Parts: sequence; structure tokens; C-alpha cells
Amino acid sequence: MTRKQRRLMNIGLIGVVLAAAVGLILYALGDDIVFFQTPTQIAENPPGSGKRLRIGGLVETGSVHKDGARVEFVVTDTNATVRVAYVGLLPDLFREGQGVVVEGRLSPDGLFTADSVLAKHDEKYVPKEVVDALKAQGVWQEGQTATQ
Repeated sequence: MTRKQRRLMNIGLIGVVLAAAVGLILYALGDDIVFFQTPTQIAENPPGSGKRLRIGGLVETGSVHKDGARVEFVVTDTNATVRVAYVGLLPDLFREGQGVVVEGRLSPDGLFTADSVLAKHDEKYVPKEVVDALKAQGVWQEGQTATQ
């Protein structure tokens, strides 16, 4: 084999190894990719049972019920709602009427079992996707905070 042929063969071998590595990484991450949805999107097109997702919206006023470490509340985008159950400590800024993003799985009975809850971190924070969904429904106004 000439030097040029060996170099081309090495480059081809490196290309195959890199392609295989990228393929394995994408395959491994396939189950961990989480898509964001609003309660309206879930009501219109329910995801498969047990599929991992993120839901964002506002905590409905009067919907928070605590039973020890278990908390149940309702996330709404003012058009549709999703019941959420969470076991654990809630963020300090979690309260009714505030923006929230929950991550977990939707059960066949419609209860969303969250394994993480994220609450707003300052006066103006509401997730961009939630603001976009509220704007699309004509509910959100510029300069509005989640508590208004």
C-alpha cells in the first residue's frame, strides 16, 4: 500500500468510528429528550402514557392541596388544565398564581406525576413557551407578571 492509500484508509476508518460514536450517543439520549407542552397542547393531542415531558403554565388559584410531603395542584394556561402530583420539597417561590414548569410523566387517568418542579425566580420570570401560549390565547399582555 502506498502512503496516500494508507492515509485515505485511516481517514475513512476515523470517519466510520466517529459516525458510530455519534449514532450511539443519539440512541442513548433518545429516551432522555424531554419536550415542553402547555396544558392546551396536552388536551388537544394527548401524549402516550408514560412519556416523559415538561408542562408549563400558571398554578391555578385554590388548587394546591398538601398532604405531608405529597402536593397536588393544577397547572393552567387559562384555556386547559392538568392535575399535577408531586412528592418532595417545593421551591420557596412556588405559590398559587405563579409561573411553574413541572417535569415528569402523564398517567392514563390524566394525572401528571412530577419529579421536578421549577418556580419563577424573580418578578418578571415566566417561561418563554408559557408566555407565547398565553399570548396566542390573547390573555398575556406585555409587562405583565405572572401574579397579575
